[in-house]
Amino acid sequence: MEHLKTVHQQTVNISPTVSLCVKGPVTSEEVRKYSFHDGLHAFRPPEEQQRAIAEIADLPEGRIIQATNEKQVVAYVTFLYPDPLERWSEGNMEDLLELGAIEVAPPYRSHGVSKALLKTAFADEYMEHYIVISTEYYWHWDLKGTGLSVWEYRKVMEKVMGCVGMTVFATDDSEITAHPANCLMARIGSRVPPESVEQFNRLRFQHRDMY
Repeated sequence: MEHLKTVHQQTVNISPTVSLCVKGPVTSEEVRKYSFHDGLHAFRPPEEQQRAIAEIADLPEGRIIQATNEKQVVAYVTFLYPDPLERWSEGNMEDLLELGAIEVAPPYRSHGVSKALLKTAFADEYMEHYIVISTEYYWHWDLKGTGLSVWEYRKVMEKVMGCVGMTVFATDDSEITAHPANCLMARIGSRVPPESVEQFNRLRFQHRDMY
């Protein structure tokens, strides 16, 4: 499968004097061009996360959308093939991508940056060729930093992901069913063939015959 990428960008105004450039898919060189904000540490230290994201940008299927001020990356979202250790990789589907991470530095939250990242990503019409999934686990959520309860955070996540048509899909995946707040969200592109949809459904339910 050919992974075509068309760059889009938009501006998000944080205040009358501060605006962000949301752009992507960006190259690894563009990822390395800026430092990472100190608040981007949900997964690993900012410098290490920057290196990891630059590597994703170099993957044929990898897509990085980032938000920058004049000198820093302050938010990003990643798309790539699922981890080989996850069930979602078992079908070796060329047209299934995972939204691997979305992170916004604390000073820039509550300004619509997450939605801008996603809308920029899906502005590329080639995304209609993919099934895009996101596995939401409550233990990855910044409950302490936001002051939200598990269910409040879940509601926020659904609203953010929903801005590009991602919805909750049922699954019997053991990690997702380990807690009722966890969920699988997905978006099936309009150009995804029926056989890929059927394969995705088989991945969602591996322990029953009906879905």
